Amino acid sequence: MRLRTWLPTGAARGLGRRLLLAVALAPPTAWLAQAVLPGTAGYGTALTRSLAISLCTWAAVDLGRFLLRGKLGAAPPHYWPPPRGAALLLGLGLPAGVFAGIALGDMLAGPSAVAGGVGAVAVFGLAVGVAMTAAFYSRGRQEALARQVEAARLAALKAQLDPHMLFNTLATLRALIATDPPRATAMLDRLVGFLRATLGASRAETHSLAAERAWIEDYLALMQIRLGARLTARWDIPTALEPVQVPALLLQPAVENAIRHGIEPKPDGGRIEISARREGGELLLRVRDTGVGLPAAAQDRFGLVQLRERLRLLHGSAASVTLAAAGDAEGGALVVLRLPIALPVAPSAP
Repeated sequence: MRLRTWLPTGAARGLGRRLLLAVALAPPTAWLAQAVLPGTAGYGTALTRSLAISLCTWAAVDLGRFLLRGKLGAAPPHYWPPPRGAALLLGLGLPAGVFAGIALGDMLAGPSAVAGGVGAVAVFGLAVGVAMTAAFYSRGRQEALARQVEAARLAALKAQLDPHMLFNTLATLRALIATDPPRATAMLDRLVGFLRATLGASRAETHSLAAERAWIEDYLALMQIRLGARLTARWDIPTALEPVQVPALLLQPAVENAIRHGIEPKPDGGRIEISARREGGELLLRVRDTGVGLPAAAQDRFGLVQLRERLRLLHGSAASVTLAAAGDAEGGALVVLRLPIALPVAPSAP
């Protein structure tokens, strides 16, 4: 019963698999120690010591990560610590397990010869240390990355389902129902399409650039019904680039920023231009507005900060987001997204 107080549900199976792996490592380690190290006792004695060290090291490291998961920063579902926590665990657990294993081996097989015993410990400790370090680092990094990507996707979904935008849209829709029913119907159709596409895309890692355009067109149509002639849009996406895969709901933060910070504050409104082109193995997406221009704090807008983080998690240094003044007589701002080009995988022939 007390085991359940510190061992998470479902962890026992993984512990058992790694216990079997630790046991399986003992025979080849004993053989290696006997083959290459002078002064090692017979194989049975070497195997006993190797099993003792293997089991104690497994207990110190694998069980230790559950006992110390709070201090190590290990999170569900698998409680593998991140690299820093793994280094701390191995730095403490590996020596403790090795020395406990030496003591247990001496109890079971008698005191070890200095050369053979220490040599066998060194070989086993190095093998286990390298293997466990690689496993902890890899799994911890993968889980941390997965959590960050999921957090970024959830933040993106919250931004896309902006309550402020929805309330304004619904208020406009309510007014149009009484004054302009056909226009209200068109707005309702766009809203349904926008929400359906948003919820569908939030469940996908990527979708085509054509799907991204269709979703943004619904969003812009809602904004145009609310802002009227103050907002216009222009697209320049070559047909050849429409199948290219992009992160789902990628352009919305840049488009929303262009409307909220560029078009809406300008009495006469302005235009949004969205274009795409290919440069070698990269896709360049541009969102330009002819709004009020670029204030000094624009680089820290939440939508663009979140967008940069999302692309960094997905593509590392191969992707970037830049924001600058448009640099021509019309003024406004320009956001450029650069990311590796990804074509859809062709279905295999039957």
